[in-house]
Amino acid sequence: MTYRADTARYDTMQYRHSGRSGLQLPVVSLGLWQNFGGTRDYPSAMEILGHAFDAGVTHFDLANNYGPPAGSAEELFGQVMARDFRPYRDELIISTKAGYNMWPGPYGEFGSRKYLLSSLDQSLGRMGLDYVDIFYSHRFDPNTPLEETMGALAHAVRVGKALYVGISSYPEAQTREAYRILKEMGVQTTIHQPSYSVLNRWIENDHTIDACGELGIGMIAFSPLAQGVLSGKYNNGQKEGTRGENPNGSLRASHIEPRVLEAVDKLGEIAKARGQSLVQLALSWVLRRPEMTSALIGVRNLDQLKDNLGVLNNLALSAEEIAAIDAATAGGQMELHPSPKGWLR
Repeated sequence: MTYRADTARYDTMQYRHSGRSGLQLPVVSLGLWQNFGGTRDYPSAMEILGHAFDAGVTHFDLANNYGPPAGSAEELFGQVMARDFRPYRDELIISTKAGYNMWPGPYGEFGSRKYLLSSLDQSLGRMGLDYVDIFYSHRFDPNTPLEETMGALAHAVRVGKALYVGISSYPEAQTREAYRILKEMGVQTTIHQPSYSVLNRWIENDHTIDACGELGIGMIAFSPLAQGVLSGKYNNGQKEGTRGENPNGSLRASHIEPRVLEAVDKLGEIAKARGQSLVQLALSWVLRRPEMTSALIGVRNLDQLKDNLGVLNNLALSAEEIAAIDAATAGGQMELHPSPKGWLR
């Protein structure tokens, strides 16, 4: 059966400009980081992606290494594009990234021109696209001149393989320098993608969010639910079928320490008083900042997607509620910060 998008798909979603650019993103975007790899079949993928687009989610976020295995999320999305989404290409914002390890040898990761542009070509091939809407440098590379990394992004724009470019997980100083270099090349730094949640506030602590606001760079938060911790499922001891099941995965034991889970319990009471799920409260909090263009969600099933989209019913937070949230989470911060080798605590 051929997919046909809901004619009412733009009736309820809210959109925000990415910084001072003309690009608008839905306040809720869908990422294919860990849930659309080799074990995901086409019908279940299309159920989620189709429902998202029917709800006005126009932005789908990928990277070369998303899976597992690496590359498989782009391959699956390429099938969706070919079979169902092709008529809607001009309504979609599709992003990908390069920075993490993809192939053996010295040219398979980080920020060289060789790696970034080779990776972009591979990503386009996997997705069956002529261009992506956003191409990111996935992480800062301290061993490659930033002029080279940003020059590769600028080249992708000039040759039409990317409409916009961005950076991900860059601290404040590197964010400012990347902006300066791209501006000298006549290219806008349209967006920054950092991790950000009520339990992970590194972009506030190192002033990256303030720099983006000052420079007119939009922001899209990944892990706004702190790897699922802010769904409350770990408070019930649930690990089976979650990221907590894999000791070598992206969720670490320190993320579900008793002090963190205690903060989650307190947030649950605030959410209940607002008539929201805990997930919806967490997304409302991320989106409260004017610098934040969108919250990037990851879901395993349709019910989770619907819960996330329910945030649209109550985005506003009062000053009193924000103060209560700050008090509830004061002792439960994950204290993360980015480094070229990954996330440190």
